[in-house]
Amino acid sequence: MASSTPPPPSEPQSFTAMDKEMLDIGGTCQYLTCDSYDFLPFRCESCHGRFCQDHRTEAGHKCAHAGDWAAKRLQQQANRTSSPSSGPKPTVLTATQCSHSQCKTLIDTLISVGVACSTCNRKYCLKHRIPEDHDCKNIIPIGARQGVRGPSQADKARSALGRLKLWGKEKQAAVLPKPKPSTAASRAVALNQLKRTAKGDEKVPLEKRIYLHVEAEANTTTSKLPKGAFWYNKAWSVGRLLDDAARGLQVQNVNNRGGGEEERLRVFHVEGGRLLDFGEKAEDVLAQGNTIVLLRGVGPVSAAA
Repeated sequence: MASSTPPPPSEPQSFTAMDKEMLDIGGTCQYLTCDSYDFLPFRCESCHGRFCQDHRTEAGHKCAHAGDWAAKRLQQQANRTSSPSSGPKPTVLTATQCSHSQCKTLIDTLISVGVACSTCNRKYCLKHRIPEDHDCKNIIPIGARQGVRGPSQADKARSALGRLKLWGKEKQAAVLPKPKPSTAASRAVALNQLKRTAKGDEKVPLEKRIYLHVEAEANTTTSKLPKGAFWYNKAWSVGRLLDDAARGLQVQNVNNRGGGEEERLRVFHVEGGRLLDFGEKAEDVLAQGNTIVLLRGVGPVSAAA
């Protein structure tokens, strides 16, 4: 009698082991020259006959429908592969248009993806995906109530400039009286402390360095470092000093890319109580230990004076 304990198959086979409930019944191999009795016969998935272990394969019992099982299996795999898993592919008929008012580019297609703006809740093509490119700050977000917008960038800038001017006046009032020796000594100690903690370009000679406190105004600009101590070349223009200060505080600086005044960074001199012009030299308008603040959107120097 043929053995009834087949080895576990490592891959799909053309035969299936019968249920163990057949132990009390078993069956006779249907191969013509065999007729052996097996308590756990195998069923051929092509001809559905019942066979012993020796004749369980299609070749073993010379199956009349050899290959039917493999063909059905290939068809099932093809159906699973062709069935869509994430909806129909995007086409021109299902595409949408870029939300920019002057753009007719179709997005959400196979050749042009759409990019969602989390600020105004609209979708744009790759050309207009950046907020500055689709004038995001002047668009009412989808789902927001009209007339319930916060203060504009210009309002924030004017408010910040007013506070800084008041701060500058307080600093000026603090140094107006003739300083006593102890006050001068304390200022010298503070300057020495500033020099010890300041960072800057090592290529700048010691005799040409000017040491400053630098801050970024939080209501008008975003920086990774709110303030710091730095040294610069006193022969630099205010514009070049601004570029280096923005890098030091990691503030986005788009002054050299054009654009409107609302995106421009400006330098406010606290002790002087005014905005500095880009063309002024640092040694002419700043002193050792002074404080400057980076502001965005406050307008040109003449308008903010």
